Amino acid sequence: MADTHISLTPEGYAKLKEELEWREGERAKEITEAIRKAKDFGDLSENAEYDAARDDQAQNIARISQIRAELANATVVDVVEDVSSVSLGCKVTIEEDAKDAEPVVFTIVGTTETDSLAHRISNESPMGAALMGREVGDVCEVRTPNGSIRSYTIVSIER
Repeated sequence: MADTHISLTPEGYAKLKEELEWREGERAKEITEAIRKAKDFGDLSENAEYDAARDDQAQNIARISQIRAELANATVVDVVEDVSSVSLGCKVTIEEDAKDAEPVVFTIVGTTETDSLAHRISNESPMGAALMGREVGDVCEVRTPNGSIRSYTIVSIER
């Protein structure tokens, strides 16, 4: 059986709890009301509004189940103030060694908290795994999807 354990930052855990409360409360009521209104339109076999509302309900129930499973299998990682090495919840500034590129800042988070547009990367991603446990000044190598290897230097680590 696959390992279903996930690591979450306190922020990520709180966001999941908040989403669960919203989906079980306000969102569920909105969907129930949409189903009730759609039933008033008549024949349910040809009622697009009813079908859409039922689809919303099924998606909401599926997401609730997913969140519950994530919370049940989650370990909230203690965010320590010591930033001598990269750990979950850290903001890490890196520079690519081979280029004169601008430094890039990543926040290391659990797998369910990732957001590439916000530079929030998983501790299990190739870059995140290469950074974990490293210190300022360390050089880490990351294999790209095309197989090449890039080297990065850790410039700073902060909370």
